[in-house]
Amino acid sequence: MTAELVRGQNHPLSQVRLEVRISAGTPLVAAAALGDENGRIQGVEWVAHPGAPTQPGLEVSRQAAADHRLAVDLDAMPETVHRVSVLLALPVGGTGPVCFASVAAPFVAVTGLDGEEIASYTITGLEAESAVVALELYRRQGAWKVRAIGQGYAGGLAELLTDQGLAQAHQLAGSINEAVAQGLARSVQAPPPRTADGDRSRQGAAPALGPDQGGTTPQTGPVPPPVSPYGGQTPGGPGQPGVPGQPAPQQPSYPAAAPDPDAVTQPSAPTAGGPIDYSHPRRQNAAPPPPPPAAPPAAPGQPAQPVAGDATGWSMEERLYNQVWGMFEDLARTTAAYRSAVDFAESRMDKELEQVLSDPRSRIGGQGDAAREAARARHAELVAQARQALDRDLAQLAAEADVVEPALPPAYARWDNPVWHGYRVPMEIPMALRLGDLHLPEADRVRIPMLVRLPLERGLWIDSGAAGSSDGSFTDSPTMARLAMETAVAHAARLLAVYPAGEFTVHVIDPAGSGAQALVPLVQSGVLAAPPALGAAGVADVLGRLTQRVDLVQMAVRGGAADSLPPGFDTSQQLLIVNDFPHGFDDRAVNQLRYLADEGPAFGVHLMMVADREQSSGYGPLLDPLWRSLLRLTPVADDHLADPWVGHAWTYEPALVPPGSQILQQVLHQVAAARTKFT
Repeated sequence: MTAELVRGQNHPLSQVRLEVRISAGTPLVAAAALGDENGRIQGVEWVAHPGAPTQPGLEVSRQAAADHRLAVDLDAMPETVHRVSVLLALPVGGTGPVCFASVAAPFVAVTGLDGEEIASYTITGLEAESAVVALELYRRQGAWKVRAIGQGYAGGLAELLTDQGLAQAHQLAGSINEAVAQGLARSVQAPPPRTADGDRSRQGAAPALGPDQGGTTPQTGPVPPPVSPYGGQTPGGPGQPGVPGQPAPQQPSYPAAAPDPDAVTQPSAPTAGGPIDYSHPRRQNAAPPPPPPAAPPAAPGQPAQPVAGDATGWSMEERLYNQVWGMFEDLARTTAAYRSAVDFAESRMDKELEQVLSDPRSRIGGQGDAAREAARARHAELVAQARQALDRDLAQLAAEADVVEPALPPAYARWDNPVWHGYRVPMEIPMALRLGDLHLPEADRVRIPMLVRLPLERGLWIDSGAAGSSDGSFTDSPTMARLAMETAVAHAARLLAVYPAGEFTVHVIDPAGSGAQALVPLVQSGVLAAPPALGAAGVADVLGRLTQRVDLVQMAVRGGAADSLPPGFDTSQQLLIVNDFPHGFDDRAVNQLRYLADEGPAFGVHLMMVADREQSSGYGPLLDPLWRSLLRLTPVADDHLADPWVGHAWTYEPALVPPGSQILQQVLHQVAAARTKFT
């Protein structure tokens, strides 16, 4: 029976291998500090945190998340450790809450390895605090107990660690915050929680962060932009970023260009200062319907047969989206269980071998050899059991992927999916877009579609720097630059294809013209707003017009005068592809680019950078916020992304067109034809 603790209450622990599970309504930083008999932390090496997630007998999450599982092995604790404190803190430097008064009360549970709760504690009564000692496991007369603490600190981790007696508290707090920012940067953003009434809108959803960066994208302003019934902001961006009447700049030439009654209705123009209701008129007070009937029951002893769309949602599209994310989480957690079991088997074998070696009588001779063989046999048995459970789960996930993949709509499908051969320009914006596939080394045969919500909440960075891929091969800089630009074109084409005609516009900055060959499909099909901008003058012109456009829409939305935009103002979403950065950029252009990366997504302007970070190293830390604000993707397979639950390093593979396929050109020509009819 679970002991529900209140502040100050303790409870004996009957097990030594435990999990501490944390659940909160917002991402939290989870850490654990070891203490001596006086409860003091002896040094930074006594703290397990996202930058140093493992300590003897202890492992914490590598990133901030709404849910955590901390692994604890009390038998593996050094003799000098008498206390293990579980620490929680709100991430700093982002757009999230700054104190616990504005978040739901965190829930902490101590469980066995089987998941059965031993004790739980809901941390209440926090106000201005941004860090808290949730509970502690402490040793008393040779036995371990758990005590609910709930001690908060308004000064954050630095004040908390100082109170725990750590001399380097401020330095360690800074290191933890930096590691958290980098961990968030590697995470694929989880889908937002459903609201109570089943509406799919995401009011003020925080943006995800890109890999290998250390911060969050600031989004300022007291009035959030309106949201659509498909979980994103309404198209607030114009198709023409320039000021009406401004003449178009001269550009060097590139190759010549060769009503549904069930649809979600578009809202009417708002009155000044009045709220806009973007929810579906038939869904305002209804919960989503349950998933469709499942397949016939499986034979006894056999797993259930998977069904495409076996998740809740208003439509098959939403059901498939939720099902894909369910598969993503299932694979992350089952792999975490396998890795935890293997780690336990190895630590147990090491401990048994250490006991054998510590006894002089068993170091040599048949008794020692037998003990060592027994320890290795137990290790092999535990690993085999863990692998058997993993293989069972992987077989089920692989079977589910086999039925889900062919059923995906174009926005979710790979380019080799037959659904693209029947492509028609959509009438509605989809919920999400596929940017590639994710997989883990233990489950290479299970590929999870990487879906991001639309409209994009942050920019994309296609890394063109020379790097080794996950298969050990090395790609040089010129080849990577070409592959990166081809990847950007594939992503841009997919974005154009999934938006209704006239609701998505693409601009290109290619200062040196180095991406001309890769851009041929976009240029020749006629889907670009204008020929790619060349040289410093082209860079300044495009950035100036897009910056003015963001300023204009931002003032209109925040001033409650969205209906006062100029007549004929194109409200389509905008995508700016920037190649070969920082060539052709002066200081003013760099600042404008940073501004678009920070403020643009909220007001309909999105950024896709094709760049090698090393080439801009001369700017120093000035550009760090820019890279942090973008989601880093690679043109070759690379294990730089992480899941939002346990922080595995996932191998990302971009969604590319198969060699020799003409599907990209066919789709773009249909998009161009639909745009012509629309205008």
